[in-house]
Order: sequence, then structure tokens, then C-alpha cells
Amino acid sequence: MLSALPEAFVLIADRGYDSDRLRKALAERGVKSCIPGRANRKKPIVYDHGLYKRRHLIERLFGRLKDWRRIATRYDRCAHTFFSAICIAATVIF
Repeated sequence: MLSALPEAFVLIADRGYDSDRLRKALAERGVKSCIPGRANRKKPIVYDHGLYKRRHLIERLFGRLKDWRRIATRYDRCAHTFFSAICIAATVIF
């Protein structure tokens, strides 16, 4: 399940990924999880609030990239051409 993820120190995710199974798998790989607990948890989950607040930067980037029709619809057939389009869009956006 987690073998597809790249090497990382911290995984930042929203409440939809809150599960004990995922947290255990991340701990076994040595990855710290920054995932807030769901409202129905009996025991509150401790996570880094400051780090979680920075997640909006990534969300805004994806939102701005989706404004580019070519990227949102995955117009390019080749992965390297698609990645080039993302690089050009990110350069223009920022």
C-alpha cells in the first residue's frame, strides 16, 4: 500500500486518511504522520497544527494548476510532455 509513496519524513493529510492502520504502516516506515483525528474518535490524536496549516499551500497550487485546461484534462499522452506542461504552468503562475 505505501510502497508507491516516495521517501518522506512527514505525511500531511486531511481527516479522510485518519485510520489506525495507516498510522501504524507509516510508523513502521519511519514516517511521522500529520493527520488530524476525525470527530468521532474517542481519544484525540496529537498532530502538529502549524505543519498542518501549511498544507493549504499545496492545495492552492493544485487549484491553480487545474485552471490550465491542458493539465486538468491530462491532454498530453506522454508523461514527459505532461510534466513539461506542469513546469511551464507553475513557472507562469509563480
